[in-house]
Amino acid sequence: MRSCKIVPLNDIEEFKTKLLVWAQQFKHVVWLDSNNETATDKNLNLSEFDAALAVGAETLLECNHQNAFDKLKTYHKSTQDFIFGYLGYDLKNDTEQLSSANYDGLEFNDLTFFQPKKLFLIKNSQVEIKYLNTYSDEIESDLNAILNVVLEHTPNQQSNKIKIKLRIHKDEYFNKVNAILAHIKRGDIYEVSFCQEFYAENAIINPVDVYSKLNKISTPPFATFLKIDKKYLLSASPERFLKRNKNTVISQPIKGTVKRGDSEEEDDVLKNILKNDVKERAENIMIVDLVRNDLAKTAIKGTVKVSELCEVYTFKQVHQLISTVVSETESATNSVDIIKSLFPMGSMTGAPKIAAMNIIEELEETKRSLFSGAVGYISAEGNFDFNVIIRSILYNSSNKYVSYSVGGAITAKSIPEKEYEECLLKARAMRDVLLNSN
Repeated sequence: MRSCKIVPLNDIEEFKTKLLVWAQQFKHVVWLDSNNETATDKNLNLSEFDAALAVGAETLLECNHQNAFDKLKTYHKSTQDFIFGYLGYDLKNDTEQLSSANYDGLEFNDLTFFQPKKLFLIKNSQVEIKYLNTYSDEIESDLNAILNVVLEHTPNQQSNKIKIKLRIHKDEYFNKVNAILAHIKRGDIYEVSFCQEFYAENAIINPVDVYSKLNKISTPPFATFLKIDKKYLLSASPERFLKRNKNTVISQPIKGTVKRGDSEEEDDVLKNILKNDVKERAENIMIVDLVRNDLAKTAIKGTVKVSELCEVYTFKQVHQLISTVVSETESATNSVDIIKSLFPMGSMTGAPKIAAMNIIEELEETKRSLFSGAVGYISAEGNFDFNVIIRSILYNSSNKYVSYSVGGAITAKSIPEKEYEECLLKARAMRDVLLNSN
């Protein structure tokens, strides 16, 4: 079904940069990059490849939330091939009796997947080029075109005019957090991932340039550039949602954040503070319990294990607490069923999940769209890997709307002022990139 060619690479980073520039001629693009040289932390670097590019839609599935997972299951079965795409947060309305009525300036479909005409898988010091047989005669000419891409700096002349606005202002944010704390005090929920949107209207950006700068600032293990016609996701995500490798399923929720220090000594102090922070650990452990319960729905009985609890991982801008939960599933268990049973991810909803999602819909001001959804792939064999869409910029070039959202877990010990400060810390990279793109 696919013709393959393996090519050794002398300068992997240059090839990756040229590959992404070359890809912009296509309407459908998914670029996944583990930033392999910097993603050396313990168990995050479990990807099947270091980077992947899928371009050109041979077949395409786009839909809203209604029966979306069933449609995805049928679509994957019909292609019997790699499919790449995203799961929007509002697929929650397919998994539960929920609704979404908040403002949406981005206008993404709830779900989009495509079977790529052309696929590039980078591993170690080589790229495996896998084209559908129909396009196999284009491999050599495409490779030549990629190698001859001229890399030029194209400053974004509009970037200094971008005016970032807050959808929820500071005092209103405090009121909403206090409303969540009242829910917690009444026993309605234990934890809610409450998020707020920052946005800009009449904004013109260069998506490749903005993505490249965001990725350089953060070098995360789950970076993504996604293009669906005129809509873009530029993601510097540090978090894996879910991975399947044969019969093993892995989830790695993040909860707990502290800034980086100005020195190695200060970093060590801050990591120790985070590791032993009662509130941050409680946030993480609550979500681990939720993930364990969700994984158990499709796991072989007795196989759900927490292999790593509240471990400190270091990124360029923050330290974070990450846990790793693993299960074993039967070979016959459908991959889409596994994804559906855990979606949306607990780290971006709260516990209990349904009650938390109702409160999110009530108190947040905008539809989350792709934010706190997932992007990734499912292979022909049913293996998959998906990130959590956080630390991301979303852009609709048709209506010139730019958006990024950030949030944090609200628990009984939350202090509204500190939660607000954490949001600003998480938002810093996106804000800096958008305001300084020249």
